[in-house]
Amino acid sequence: MLKIEGQAFQKCSGGTRRNFLQIGAPLLGLGLADLLRLECQAAEAGRPASRKSLIVFWTDGGVSQQDTWDLKPNAPSEYRGMYQPIGTKIPGIQLSEGLPCQAQVMDRLSIVRSVHHENGIHAPSAHWMQTGYFGPTLARNAAQKPSFGSVISRSLGSRLPPLPAYVTIPKSEAFGYQGGVYLGKAFNPFEVGADPNAADFKLPSLSLPTGLTTRTIDSRRALLKTFDTLRRDIDDNGVMEGLDTFKSQALEMVSGDQVRTAFDLNAEDATLRDKYGRHRYGQSALLARRLVESGVRCVNINTGNWDHHNDIAKGLEEHLPPLDKAIAALVDDLTIRGMLNDVIIYCVGEFGRTPRMNGHAGRDHWADCFSVLLAGGGIPGGRVIGASEKWGGGVQERPVTPLDLLATIYHTLGISLDTHFEDASGRPVSIVGGGRPIAELT
Repeated sequence: MLKIEGQAFQKCSGGTRRNFLQIGAPLLGLGLADLLRLECQAAEAGRPASRKSLIVFWTDGGVSQQDTWDLKPNAPSEYRGMYQPIGTKIPGIQLSEGLPCQAQVMDRLSIVRSVHHENGIHAPSAHWMQTGYFGPTLARNAAQKPSFGSVISRSLGSRLPPLPAYVTIPKSEAFGYQGGVYLGKAFNPFEVGADPNAADFKLPSLSLPTGLTTRTIDSRRALLKTFDTLRRDIDDNGVMEGLDTFKSQALEMVSGDQVRTAFDLNAEDATLRDKYGRHRYGQSALLARRLVESGVRCVNINTGNWDHHNDIAKGLEEHLPPLDKAIAALVDDLTIRGMLNDVIIYCVGEFGRTPRMNGHAGRDHWADCFSVLLAGGGIPGGRVIGASEKWGGGVQERPVTPLDLLATIYHTLGISLDTHFEDASGRPVSIVGGGRPIAELT
C-alpha cells in the first residue's frame, strides 16, 4: 500500500487524505495528484487547438552527413566515403545511394545541411539538440532544460486523453535529456518499454496485476470519484509530487480499449508492416503513426547506435537501410491517410560525423556542420536549406542553430514562440531563446 508518512489531512466527513492514499491510490500504483493533474491539463484554459503532432527519429551518436544527405563526390576519397550520389524526385537534389527510398519521396522531404553548434561530446551535444540549449558538461551532467518533447507536452497536451502526450520508443535515451526537468515529471515521456518488432510485443504496463479484474477496477473508479473535493488541497500541498505521471492513467489505460488499440500493431495489414520493414526502425515508425493518429502529440523513436568511429561502412550497412525504409514508408503512409500535413517528421542526432575519415575507417564527432531531415506538418518538401563548405568542414551558407530548429518545429505545431516557463528558481525561461523559425520552411 502507498502511504505518505507523516501526512494526514482531515476531510469534513471524517476521512483523511492518508485514508484515501491507503485505500484508493494503490490501484495499479495510481497517484491521485497525478490523475487530477492530467484532468487539469486537459481542461487548461487557453491551450491552442492544434491538430498537429511530431514523430522524431533520434539517431543516437549522430548520422554521417557525408554518407547520407550531404555527399561530397568530388572530394578526396578520405572525405567522400563509400557511397555515390543518386538523383531524387527533385531535379538537382542528390542523396546518397544508401537512401534510395528517401530519394523517391524527396518531393515531401526537406534537408537542412547547415546545422551547427559548438560541442563535440555526446552528452552536452544531446542536451543541446534535445533542448536547444547548451547546459551539462562532463563534470555536471544533470539536465538543465526540458526536452522539446516535454515542452510540446506542456504546451499542447494529448489530443485525446487518456493517450499520453509524449511517448518514447522503446525507452527514453539521449543521455537522460528527454525529460521535463523544471516543467515537472507530469511532462516526462511515457516509455513503451519494449521493442515493437518483437514477436510478442505488447505494452508491459497494460497488463492487469495479479488479483485485479476489470470489475475490481470499475469499483475502484467509483471510489475515486468520491474524493474529487480533495483535488485543490492535495495539489496545493504537493503531497504526491514526484510520482510517475503515467500511473495516473492506469485506470483508463488498463481497463479501456482506446490505449490498448493504439498500441496493437497486429491490427495493421501485414503488407503495410512489411513496407515499413520488419525491424525495430520500421515497426517503431508504424507504431508512432498509430499513436499520433490516436492522439499522442510527440513520439520520439530512439534508434540504434550511429557512433561509428570504426569501420563506418559496416555500421551504415546495418543501420542506414532500415532508417531509409522506415522514413519513406512513414511519409507514404501519412500521405495516403491524409495525415502528412498534420504530422511533422524530424530525423536528428546530437551532431554529425567528421568530414574526413579517421585511421580506423570511421568518422568521429563533428558539430561544426551537419544535416537534419524535416517533412510533413505543412513544411514544404523538395528543399535543401543551407550548404556546407567544399569538403564539409563548416557552414558555407545559411547557418542554423539547434534553437532555430526547435523554433521551426514549435511554430509549425502552433506553439507561441513567446512562451516562457519558470525554471526551478522561478525565473521565466524562453522555449526558443534567440532561435527563429527557418523562413524557407515556414
